[in-house]
Amino acid sequence: MMSSVPSMSGSPTALYGGQTGRRVTVRDIAAAKERGERWPMVTAYDAMTARVFDEAGIPVMLVGDSAAMVVYGYDSTLPVSVDDLIPLTAAVVRGSSRAMVVADLPFGSYQSSPQQALESAARFMKEAGAHAVKLEGGRRTLPQVETLVAAGVPVMGHLGLTPQSVNVFGGYRVQGRGQSGDELMADAKALEHAGVFAVVLECVPAELAERVTAALSVPTIGIGAGPSCDAQVLVWQDLMGLTQRPAKFVKKYFDLAGEMDHAVRAFADEVATGVFPAPEHSYR
Repeated sequence: MMSSVPSMSGSPTALYGGQTGRRVTVRDIAAAKERGERWPMVTAYDAMTARVFDEAGIPVMLVGDSAAMVVYGYDSTLPVSVDDLIPLTAAVVRGSSRAMVVADLPFGSYQSSPQQALESAARFMKEAGAHAVKLEGGRRTLPQVETLVAAGVPVMGHLGLTPQSVNVFGGYRVQGRGQSGDELMADAKALEHAGVFAVVLECVPAELAERVTAALSVPTIGIGAGPSCDAQVLVWQDLMGLTQRPAKFVKKYFDLAGEMDHAVRAFADEVATGVFPAPEHSYR
């Protein structure tokens, strides 16, 4: 039994940058869709980065299985596990106070059965404090989605280029062209009917994403899906310029790699020449 329930009154007038004394919820996200408001989502994997994004007003942060590549150094998302992602998710939850934190269910943690999906999602929510989970796939994952939603777990869907299926696709390729666009639309509608609160559309033609967005009552979140989606998401290392070979859909907002290189070289030079530490950096 809960001792108290956070009030839903005084909801922010804007999902992005709005001020409230509570976490963003699926109700806020649904309201933004009704208002026609667009909003940003970024990935996060640690407490310090999460704090920066949270204070900037980012309403939703995804602890993506992209951590396999940008944190652990693998060449795909496939090797990362639930045990790998739970500490990262917990750190992002601790580092934020307003954003909804969504945890990716990694490859092999939900595909075998709805029960496996529920067990994995329960670990993210109980051990890490996640507020929702994301899983890839359309109609083939409906039993998992329905089981999670029935158990009280908010679920974000993911269609188009689903990186966990990269070996089936034969590489990272645009999905949904031609007749396959009708299949993607059917998947999106089926996910909505099963109870997802949002659907990520990755690497699909902009025209298809526009049609899907118009057809759904839940928001779409684009990544390489054109400008018509209700929200947009990027991996934070991509948008900050840390990625060496970013995808076409990435816009680099800052040259963080260059700034880090400059700073660490300056530090190394000052150590080598005896400039650092100076008297003001020493105790007496």
